[in-house]
Amino acid sequence: MPVIQCNGADLYYEELGEGPPIVFLHGAFAGLRYFEPQLVGLSDEFRTIALDFRGHGRSEKTETGHTLPQHARDLRALLEQLNLTDVTVVGWSMGALVSWEYVDQFGTERIRALVDIDMEPSPFQREGYEFGTYTIEGMRTALDGIQSNPVELTDESIKALLKDPPSRDLRNMMFDEETRTPPSVQGSMLLGLMRDYRDVLPEIDVPTLVCAGADEKWRGVANVKYAAELIPDARFELFEQSGHCITVEEPERFNRVLTEFLLSL
Repeated sequence: MPVIQCNGADLYYEELGEGPPIVFLHGAFAGLRYFEPQLVGLSDEFRTIALDFRGHGRSEKTETGHTLPQHARDLRALLEQLNLTDVTVVGWSMGALVSWEYVDQFGTERIRALVDIDMEPSPFQREGYEFGTYTIEGMRTALDGIQSNPVELTDESIKALLKDPPSRDLRNMMFDEETRTPPSVQGSMLLGLMRDYRDVLPEIDVPTLVCAGADEKWRGVANVKYAAELIPDARFELFEQSGHCITVEEPERFNRVLTEFLLSL
């Protein structure tokens, strides 16, 4: 198993191919297997790399560090140790937040381009802000579910994440990935996700692609499009046959859109 030491944690990662590097960052309670169609499908033209964040997947289940700033520092350590520059960072859901936190902390010196998959600038609803997904009551319900019945909560989330009912193989993959994150880690992360990057996005100075799934069971299209409006000259792409998990719901189209975006730079 390829493991890299990042800030005191052993992080599992996979890489394939040669060429311009792409680093894929998964969502909360998920893992790098959500990017298997990209790791393999894009490896003929690119060096594809994905990691499991600490506490997730096959990475070390540390007691601390389950915050967006720490994930961004771990990403920095990964880029440095693998000597990666001119990197395209593809962040799905929480992974997009990590990419924005990285830009806020470290700038874009090593970054060639950014890709946001289905994430708004701040996921928490608040007064005067119409694009948040999560409420205090929703967070309380999620925390109760994590602590009292995490298996049932995982099953419910899989249904909500997708536009259509999953195949058996897809459901099993998602269930396996999400249950690799212990309830203690899941619970500790909830409030840490409630950050606001509306001041960061206008400062992004590299080409950016923003992708949204048309199904609105998880996150509204307008929420994601707002991120594209804040990022200078961002490109927006709507995936009509997807919910929140575009990389596994429309993998061939996503790979094609990403390749065309990178070849246009």
